[in-house]
Amino acid sequence: MRRFFTWEYLAVFIPALALAVAAVWFTLRYVKPAPPDTFVLAAASKGSPYYDLALRFKEEAEKKGVKLEVRESEGSLDNLRLLKDETSDVQAGIAQGGLTNHIDSPSLYSMGRLIIEPVWVFYRGDAPLSSITELKGKRILIGPEGSGTAALAKRLLGANGITAENSTLIAMQLPDYVETFAQGGADAGFLVLGPEAKTVQRLLHQDGTRLMSMAQADALIQRYPYLTQVTMRRGVVDFAQNIPPADTVLVATKAMLLIRDDLHPALLAILAQAVLKVQSQPTLKPTGESKIFALGTESLVEDPEFPMIDDATRVYKSGPTFFQRVLPFWLATLIDRAAILILPMIGVVIPLARIAPLLYNWRMRQRILHWYRELKRIEQNLTYKKASAEFVDQKERDLDRVEEAVWRLSVPTHLSADLYTLRDHVEFVRRRIQSLRDVTTVTGASTTPEIARDPARADEPALEAGV
Repeated sequence: MRRFFTWEYLAVFIPALALAVAAVWFTLRYVKPAPPDTFVLAAASKGSPYYDLALRFKEEAEKKGVKLEVRESEGSLDNLRLLKDETSDVQAGIAQGGLTNHIDSPSLYSMGRLIIEPVWVFYRGDAPLSSITELKGKRILIGPEGSGTAALAKRLLGANGITAENSTLIAMQLPDYVETFAQGGADAGFLVLGPEAKTVQRLLHQDGTRLMSMAQADALIQRYPYLTQVTMRRGVVDFAQNIPPADTVLVATKAMLLIRDDLHPALLAILAQAVLKVQSQPTLKPTGESKIFALGTESLVEDPEFPMIDDATRVYKSGPTFFQRVLPFWLATLIDRAAILILPMIGVVIPLARIAPLLYNWRMRQRILHWYRELKRIEQNLTYKKASAEFVDQKERDLDRVEEAVWRLSVPTHLSADLYTLRDHVEFVRRRIQSLRDVTTVTGASTTPEIARDPARADEPALEAGV
């Protein structure tokens, strides 16, 4: 009774299959391939705060089965260059705040601020200084040429009207500041370092070298949103020597973790977990003392220069997913990708699997109903007791075509009863035609019923041999 792969069958299920394949294809276009098991983070020179922090991230990432390569660099500006270089394999890096922003680097996103780095302005002399403007005409150390310290120092000096034309700007490695001040080779110097840095500690203890307390700190922060205010309380560095001798107001920038927009989401999630774990740990020295300035997880909420990456923000707020917590990296990633691929199955394929059979059955019933309509058209002119032989012959030819089509009709097994009923009705109409022929033969009637001569008969559609 049923023939597989009939035209009606294919007309329903091929579009449904094409739609399902299209849904899966569309999903695959937006699903990244399986992630690599390694990626590169640019830090700074070995032993620097950036490098040491990156090593802590590396340790946490490798607990998840991901290799994080910490690459040495020349500092923040070098890290930014590597991140913006499309040919570089560096996908993450730590950079000093205030060097760039999302307008200049639209392909970079922030994963939060990590370290407070005060802007230290040391100077020599007995007269106290409280604003950068007072450094005009002096010999000023601005850090190594091409460094983050030099870039920020020039910006702050320029905002206060100090340039190379009216002052002497000296590029120098930070550790050399101590000797230069001692020999009288400079009047002031800028450093952007953490308070625990050896150079900072040596300058704080150096005789004749003083630390500027910035009277215009609030104004600088209002102008430059990447700066923040910090205060060193009297004696916090050295209680015995009372360093600093008074509460000292500084401005500070915050080092940030930047990533490229092509970092795989799975690796991004691992890095975010590492950052959250490291930033959640107590900020204590081995002696049990607190660091003078430290950042916790509160600094992972927003960034004044770059948009926060959404995947990292979700990890910071809600923690890793269940699979990321309990399964190895490769298996958790596999399950996450599989879940994404299942979405079109749930949203498209499963409804299609239910709708397609219903649509097929509807089309099969329409085939039967079509021939019922043809049969009814033949039958509606058989209500008269007399008819011409030509009229009866035409009706019989029409019915023959219907009967032939019905016998060729193929329907699913569950519609067989409807098909057999249609065949019975064909036979019923044939008997009526035969009865009309018998009456016509006996009476010799030659008049065609009025309805048969109705002009509308000429407009009736021709019977089809099949559907």
